[in-house]
Amino acid sequence: MTQLSLEATLTLARASEGRTDAASSIDPARRENLRAQADDFETMFLEQMLNRVFAAGGEEGMLAEAGPGAEAYRSMMVSEYAKLVTKSGGIGLSDQIYRELLKMQEG
Repeated sequence: MTQLSLEATLTLARASEGRTDAASSIDPARRENLRAQADDFETMFLEQMLNRVFAAGGEEGMLAEAGPGAEAYRSMMVSEYAKLVTKSGGIGLSDQIYRELLKMQEG
């Protein structure tokens, strides 16, 4: 989602709730920081989920890694997968967290 469409979505959401100026009082840099925090949380959540999925594969994973560095490699791979999923739109958790963070800032 681009920044412009995000702004348009927020404006429509505020208008439908009868709050046209509430989130506009939040500094754009602050909103960007809140978005980054929401994305980081979703990435962390996905890492935890994916770690469980890959750990269920036992000693040998997708690439038959069973050596001494297998766990470190798997950890890095899972971290990158989680970042890619979040960057490509995620699972929707980031958007919900972002909206709640905006509400907290408004109050």
